[in-house]
Amino acid sequence: MARPHFPESVYRLKPDESYCFACHPEVACFTECCRMLELALTPYDILRLRRGTGLSSQQLHDQYIIEERGEQDMFPKFYLTMVDDGRASCVFVGKDGCKIYTHRPGACRAYPLGRAAVRTRSGELKQHFVLLKENHCKGFDEPQEQTPQIYSKDQGLTEYNAYNDALAGLIQHDQIRQGKFMPNKEQLALYTLALHNLDVFREKLVSGELNVTSYPEEIVLDDEKLLLYAIDWLKIIFFPED
Repeated sequence: MARPHFPESVYRLKPDESYCFACHPEVACFTECCRMLELALTPYDILRLRRGTGLSSQQLHDQYIIEERGEQDMFPKFYLTMVDDGRASCVFVGKDGCKIYTHRPGACRAYPLGRAAVRTRSGELKQHFVLLKENHCKGFDEPQEQTPQIYSKDQGLTEYNAYNDALAGLIQHDQIRQGKFMPNKEQLALYTLALHNLDVFREKLVSGELNVTSYPEEIVLDDEKLLLYAIDWLKIIFFPED
């Protein structure tokens, strides 16, 4: 299998390979990476944004999230809206940094580190790391030594990765990879409801609107457990013969 070709600014890293990087208010380019970007959101990102803003999932979607689905996309994609200030700034960035820092999206936590996780047919999850070393970022001039493993832990990415990896079991399902599955309109609506509008999914589940006869009681009051349940529920809906 041919090795992937990366742009000049992207470097493949081993999990324990070191590099120097740090980001803090004293770095000259502080918050510049919060502008002129296209920030894709995962279901767990949205869960945490709800928590950080105090908004319901529907309010969050109405105010801050853009949904798109291109011709080549299997499922819709969700992006954080940007401020029309000529610099396409993140809606949550202020002069002192991120206003919802504790609940910031996984992509913000990871920068400049990139991670890809692929689930093999045997069920094994393989992860790969890359470093995005952009010339304008002064964080690379900082002496603090990092590795992908250390940086991921320090930035709180472990939890984010766990839920994203659980999602990989759905969106990287064998039937999808083999071209045997294409969602219809109803399935697309269920995908958005269950993964990206968790409050409404909970309401419909409890009211019986989804025709689910039984479910673990603890998921009703626990967003994280509900998200994992939603992923498994969609697998059953999409791939009933598994």
